[in-house]
Amino acid sequence: MTKSLSKLAWALLAISFLASCSSVKKREPASLTKVDDKISVASVWSTSVGKSDTFVMRPVLAGDYLYTSAGNGTISKIEVLTGKAAWQVKAPSEISSGPGSDGSVVVVGSTKGLVYAYDSTGQKIWEEKVGAEVLTEPLVLGGIAVIRTIDNRFIGLDAKTGKRRWSYVRPQTALALRNSFPMVPVAADAFVTGFSGGKIGVIGLSSGSLLWEASLSYPKGFSEIERMTDVSARPTVLGRRLCAVAFQGRIACGDLSSGNLTWAKDFSSHTGTAQSQDFVFAADEKSHVVAYRAVDGVEVWRNETMTWRDVGEPLAVGRVVVMGDKQGYLHFLEQSSGQAIARVRVDSSGISAAPIVASGLLIIQTRGGTLSAYRPN
Repeated sequence: MTKSLSKLAWALLAISFLASCSSVKKREPASLTKVDDKISVASVWSTSVGKSDTFVMRPVLAGDYLYTSAGNGTISKIEVLTGKAAWQVKAPSEISSGPGSDGSVVVVGSTKGLVYAYDSTGQKIWEEKVGAEVLTEPLVLGGIAVIRTIDNRFIGLDAKTGKRRWSYVRPQTALALRNSFPMVPVAADAFVTGFSGGKIGVIGLSSGSLLWEASLSYPKGFSEIERMTDVSARPTVLGRRLCAVAFQGRIACGDLSSGNLTWAKDFSSHTGTAQSQDFVFAADEKSHVVAYRAVDGVEVWRNETMTWRDVGEPLAVGRVVVMGDKQGYLHFLEQSSGQAIARVRVDSSGISAAPIVASGLLIIQTRGGTLSAYRPN
């Protein structure tokens, strides 16, 4: 068996193993208890942008518009304040990633290893083969569209023409999560992202070169599945403070410029972190939400009322932490105490992507294709 086939076999084994575990160890989500609302959350508008199917698709904000994608290939440009569609187009094939955009170009990736780019009027301006499925939303910044493929390749394309500018290949681990590994800008010419194997690093935008790399967690156990530890969730940056979390690994914060970790705690999550000035928030695999003191990692509070509700990526805004769950509820927790202070239901499908903030509104996209805007007061 060749090395690549061996890795594929391990990957298929992992998928089969995890699927069988989920069916045997089916967990019942915790029942929701009544919340005494301490803030009001008013619905402003709601529209349908198409189902994301098995993929996590998060809107991207560019100026006064949101760009969204759907599994069936639909790409939409939506006015932030009204929810009205400026345009909708259909890509030539199914889409497997959320969109990336700088306001001039919007780029999406497909299940067939094709990348499509559209201008601000919805006209397709190029398509490019990248050779593997794209699950991560492209990063469009500084005239470059960075594409990350499922086989650990980063490809820098000219955002206007699709011409290849550079490529960077990561070594593959025996097993990795089949998940989006988001890329977050940290400067005009660099972005931070997580890697399989428990590592995190910063890559130069114009060159594709690795600027630094650090180990956030380390593989443990005997089997390849036990040793799988991936920083697949979106890293968060606040000033010079970088925080991230690994599946079957650790949550940690450190210095953005060097990657030196200030503190780290054992933790397992594939949904990511959120930061405020004083705290770092994350939900573990049981959907227990934990707040750590940002300066030293001391645990401040733990909320276990949403056990097995499969809460998604969190967002810290104002005095609350916001996250959705698999039944379409949006939960608002007080940052200082972890107490639930409001809850709304967007629809009956899951919410995996973090809400985004735009013009004083919270924007949420569900797996069922509902795009909704709320105004907390």
